[in-house]
Formats: sequence, structure tokens, C-alpha cells
Amino acid sequence: MQQRPRRLRRFFRRGLVTAAILIPGMAAALAALLWATLPAREGQVDLPGLSAPVTVLEDEHGIPRITAETERDAAIALGWLHARDRMFQMELMRRNASGRLAEIAGPAALRLDRFNRTLGLAQRAEADFAALPAPTRDVMEAYAGGVNAWIDAKGRMAAPEFLLLGAPEPWRAADSLLWAKTMGLWLSGNWRTELDRARLAGILPPERLAELWPADESAGHPDRRAALEPERLGRLAAAVPRFPEAPLPETASNAWAVAPGRSSTGGALLASDPHLGFNAPVLWYLVRIELPGGRFRAGATSPGVPFVVIGRNERLAWGFTTTHSDTQDLFVERLAGGGYQTPDGPHPFATRQERIAIRGEAPDTITVRETRHGPVVSDLAEGSDRPPDNTVLAVSMANLAPEDSAADGLLALNRATSLAEARQAAARITSPPQNLMVADAAGGIGMFLTGRAPLRRSGDGTVPAPGWDGSHDWNGFVPFDALPHRVDPASGVLANANNRVQPAGAEPYLGRDWFGDWRFARIQELLAGSPRHAPEDLAAIQRDAVSLFAREMLPLLRALPRPEGVAGTARDLLLAWDGSMTVDRPQPLIFNAWWPRAARLALGNGGVPAGGWDATPEFLRFVLHPDGRGAHWCRPAAAHGGAAADFAPGGACTVLASQALEEAVTAMSARFGADPAAWRWGAAHEARFEHPLLRFLPVLGGLTTLAVPSPGDDQTVHRGGMRGAGNDFTHVQGAGLRAVFDLSTPEGAWAVIATGQSGHPLSRHWGDQLRRWAGAAPGGAQANALLPLGSVPASAGQRLLLRPAAMSTAD
Repeated sequence: MQQRPRRLRRFFRRGLVTAAILIPGMAAALAALLWATLPAREGQVDLPGLSAPVTVLEDEHGIPRITAETERDAAIALGWLHARDRMFQMELMRRNASGRLAEIAGPAALRLDRFNRTLGLAQRAEADFAALPAPTRDVMEAYAGGVNAWIDAKGRMAAPEFLLLGAPEPWRAADSLLWAKTMGLWLSGNWRTELDRARLAGILPPERLAELWPADESAGHPDRRAALEPERLGRLAAAVPRFPEAPLPETASNAWAVAPGRSSTGGALLASDPHLGFNAPVLWYLVRIELPGGRFRAGATSPGVPFVVIGRNERLAWGFTTTHSDTQDLFVERLAGGGYQTPDGPHPFATRQERIAIRGEAPDTITVRETRHGPVVSDLAEGSDRPPDNTVLAVSMANLAPEDSAADGLLALNRATSLAEARQAAARITSPPQNLMVADAAGGIGMFLTGRAPLRRSGDGTVPAPGWDGSHDWNGFVPFDALPHRVDPASGVLANANNRVQPAGAEPYLGRDWFGDWRFARIQELLAGSPRHAPEDLAAIQRDAVSLFAREMLPLLRALPRPEGVAGTARDLLLAWDGSMTVDRPQPLIFNAWWPRAARLALGNGGVPAGGWDATPEFLRFVLHPDGRGAHWCRPAAAHGGAAADFAPGGACTVLASQALEEAVTAMSARFGADPAAWRWGAAHEARFEHPLLRFLPVLGGLTTLAVPSPGDDQTVHRGGMRGAGNDFTHVQGAGLRAVFDLSTPEGAWAVIATGQSGHPLSRHWGDQLRRWAGAAPGGAQANALLPLGSVPASAGQRLLLRPAAMSTAD
């Protein structure tokens, strides 16, 4: 009887000793394996397809200077570098657009996969690639060759994530088009807004429905609505991915150009900072490419794409903002004869089966149906069974139209040397709708609209329209030359920050809904503050954190009767505030907790159900406008009153604003303490960059997350888009790239990205640009926050020689 306890003790003792030996050994082996996936950054590499050796010099931040004899060789080298530093990011982009994320991420990604399979982005990319001119396809094939050289050499060691997932599949040239397909989808508005508006059409009177997104006072465009059941639309809305689950938010970017007469350097200047969702690493990868004859390209690339997306060459600089023209419409299709009704009678659906592999589960199979207008998106919520009202919803998107030549246009832009050539390139960029800001070495500045804008037979594209009778069909696209381009304005300045691009009522009609112009107005204000600007001035403007929206709301807040207790202390802090959203102040937190609550209270007064419409600053500006135009939203729909009474002490708008302030302060006190003066915006508004997959894993998520307190908010030039307005202030969308270009010198290129060049969490370049991006440059000077992209690295780094594969066999 006593032998058994002794045996058990010996068994457990030996087990503990064994574990003590094996666990550290296994940990050491895993660490060694992860360390082995860190790529070499110097030495010699043999690459198939090169016509001549290519040198790569890196600076201390890992930003390469590629020197190549031909554009094709440079594309091969860029593909290899992108794969070396960002292969897993490229794989996620490819899987996301192709609807194959669930293969590695499991059921959590299934909704996004179903959506992208329904839209058929991968099939459309294949067709578009085949239609591109041969020279463009050749550059893309060369790039794919460089990517595959890395994959072939490294296999599952291509990036640490592939140790578990297995080696990535070969990169196809058409895969590079998937990046543009994703951009075109999420930066082309507005079918999701149509869906939300249609859900509320049966609840709100027409006049209140129109005020949810206040009209821009353009000329009327008569519309004919097709009635839809709100509950059915709600199910579809729940089946459609949105930001932050979807990869991109709906609003993005600043860009402006300054003519030589307004520049202190004697050359035109251009600034560009695109605002997209944050991940670690960010979307951008900096590079400079030197070619024979003084030709070069410098700026930001996106891994997976063989071109400079935002940057400059020897004669031209360019940047982009989203136009937000309306290029997507929902159509209600009537079922008929086993298909759907058209003006010419019943027509069969085009159908295909999509089998979606799911990690850890059985595959999911969906039937995708398409009409003459586009894919049937209502099947995402209902399947392909016959719906009760005998209709389905199809979506028409300009970015899904055939023969998308955006890749050819972007390559032409990389080669362009004048405003005229930039205009020709813009005409080839068929998706997404963007404002292309350009400046050339001759002193010209211009803004050209890209993307295809539909010509509607009738209607304004704000709600789902009948699809069965052709009354709202598209009659092609607006001719490129008819779009509102601008060149060399008398002011010497061009700017855009997603504001409307033409006067109210102007033709061609581009859309009804436009975002507020606070960022645009602030940029114009700052540019007007000095007769001439240096490149560092433009970099400082990019980091400006003053909110003109806050300044617009402050008179109302200051006029509120002083509440009791903590809310009164918070109100007092706003009295002398100038609207600056800096990290060391409490006022930005008070304001950003207040305004969404005020907007939601107004929506509730108007009968909008919770979650039925986003609380937007544009809506709140309308509700609280001093002339009382929207004051009826301050009181329940059945109540009566007048604008003057609503803003008087005790009036409806004063009560609403006071109630929102009380609620906001109560919520913030629970999180940050009872003394508002001790609150700090930076404690709540932290820019976070998380690994797309590792973020969900304990320990690894924290180890791979980059975070820093961040100024600004959603309406400042220093864009600080948040995860959840009024509750979660985490900064998750903004300028992951800032770039400034000076055409007076070939060395005039500066940029910074928010994380680092490498996608490997163990690399010293994983997050080494974060402090600069956040404004903590050496000496604290904002002018030094951008990194130089000159022809020779300003600081020592590594040197690589990429040699033609045939050369090594001859040595």
C-alpha cells in the first residue's frame, strides 16, 4: 500500500524534471525558428528575370533606395522587397479580396468572405488583367516574379505567420489588382447609406428622412422609390461587413498643392496624407527607385502593388483624396419566370457556386446570383430561396464594371512628367473615384477627378430604385472631360479634404451626400496665414489638431446654464478652450463624449430607432444651427415650439445639449475619475496598431500591438478617427502615411509611416517610425518628423546586391 504513493511521487517528480528540461528547450527552439524567419538585409541575392544587377541601399529605418537599369528590373526588385518585408500582409490582402480569409481565420471571417465572393472581386480582377495593355501586364508579371522568387526561396519561412499556415501560394500578376478592387469597394460609397435610408423610409416622414444627412442644396433630382420592408433591410444590413470589421472606413484623406508663387523654395509643393484604417504594419511601404537618365520615383508603395501610389518622380508629384461621389446604387428586382423582370421581359440570373473553406469547420457553399445591374446582395441575408415579397436587391457598382484600367493609369502616372500627362493618366484610373492632386516641375498645380461616375436615367441614387422597368438605369458614365477638374487657380493653392468638389447645383451630378468641410476650411485657413510656405510648413499643417467643428459648437456649450457638480466643472473648462484636440487637455474628451450623445438624443426625438442611423457631426450641425433650421429635432416629434424658444434657457435645444453634457460627464467620470480637470485626451485617444490576426491571441496580441497617445479627432487635419464615437475613443483610422514633396529639387521628398517598414514583429523596423509619426522627432521639432527620401540615405544602413540568376552560374 505504501509503494504506490512512492511510485506516484517518483512519477510526478520525473515528469516535472522532464518538463523543466523540455519546455525551455521547446521555447528556445521556437525562438530560434522565429529568429530564422527574420530576413537578411545585406549581402547578395540571385533573382530570376533581372537583366542587370540591382543595388539596394537602406537607411537606418529600412527604407530602400533601389538602383536599376530598367523599369522591369526595378519591378522585380520591388516585388522581392515587398515579399521579404510584408509577405503576410500581402497574403491577407489577397485572401480578403478573394473571400478566402476563413481558411485561416475561421468562422469569424465568414461574413466578409461571403460578401467578397458575392461581389466576385477575384473573377473581375482576372478579367481586368487580361484586358490591360501588354506593357502594363509585363511590369506586373515582373513584380510577381520578384515576389515568387522570395516565396520559392523561403517557403513557409517567408514570414513567421507561415510557420503555422504553410507556405504561401505563388503570387499571380492579377493578384496585384485585388488591392485596387478592395480600395474601389470601400472608397466608392454609398450603397450602404442607401440601405440605411431605405430602412427608415417606412418609419420617418420624408422631410425628416431627408434631414438625416442634410441636403447640400443642389438642384433637385426627382426620384421614384420602391417600397421595402424595414425588417428585411435590417437583416441585410446585419449581413454586410462594416468598418472596423471591413478593411477600410468610408471617409479618408487630405491633399493640397502650392504653386511656386506661394512657395519659399521656388518650386511647387505638394502634401498628401491618406486616412485609412490602422493595422500593424500599416498599408504603406516607403521606397525610392533610381533609373537611368536621372529618372526616379520616391514615395509610398502598397505591398502587392508594383507602382508608387503616392509620391513623385523627376518632374511630377501626386497624392489622392476620396471624392465621395455616388457610384453605387441598389436596385429592387422583381422575380419572374425563374429569373427576374427586365424591360424586355423575364431574364435568367447568371449564377455560380462558391465553396468557402472554413478553418476548423465544414466548408460553406453559397449560390451567387447576378442581374443586369449587378450581384444580388439580399442573398447574403436570405439565401437564394424565393423571398416573401417576390423581390431581391442587386447592387450596381462602378468599381465592378468591366475593363477597369486603374493599373494602367497608375503606371502612366508614375511615368508622367507634366500636368497634361497626369491628366491623361487620370482618365485611365477608372476606380475608385478620387481627387488626384498633382504638381509639376514647371510650376503647375492641378486636381483631376478619377473613377467612373454613373449617368442616371432618373433619380439621385439615395435610395433603392426599381430595377424591373429600366427607369433608373445607368446610361453609361460621365465623360472624363466633363468632370470638375481644376488647374492653376489664381490663388496658387489647391486643396481637398473629402469636401464637395463643385458648387451646389453644378453639373454633372455626382451625388447628394457630402461630408462636412471642416478639415478643408482649416487647411485653407492655415495656407492663407502666410504668403509663402516651406516644406516643413506643410508638414506642420498635416499635424494640426484644431477642430473647426468644435469651434462651431462652442458658443452653444458656453451659453448653457451652468449645471451642478462635476458637469458644471466640465462646462467651465470649455469656456476658454480654442477647440485644439491636444493630448494634454481634458476638453477634447469632454467634447467628443458630448456631441455623439447630443446627436443620438436628437435622432431619438425624431423617431429614429437606436442603431438606425449613425450620429454624425453633419447632422448635429444641422440640428443646432443658430438659425434654427433643425431645431425641431431637439423636441419629440409631437411637441411644438419655435427656433428662438428652442435655444432660449429652458428651450428644447438647450435642454438637449445640457442632458447630453450631463450624460457624457457621468460616463467619463466613471472611467477617468471625478475631476474633469485631471482628464487627458491622450489617455483616451490612443493610436493603436494591431496585428490583424495575432491581436486576438493572448500575450501575442499585446506583444505585437503598437500604441501611442494621439492628438486630433475625426474632424481635424490631424485625422483621429475613432472606433466608436462617444464611447470608445481609440484612434484606429487616420494618416498612416504623411508625405511632402518639393519640385524645386530632385531631393525634395519626405515621408513617414505610422509603424515601420517590416511586417515581422521581431524586426527592429516593426515600429521604429512610430515615435516620429506621433511627433516625437529629435529635438521635438515637427519639421523633422518626416524622413528624407533623397537619392542617398541620410544615415547608414545595409546594402544588398540583387544579381541576375544566370550571372551566379557564370561566376
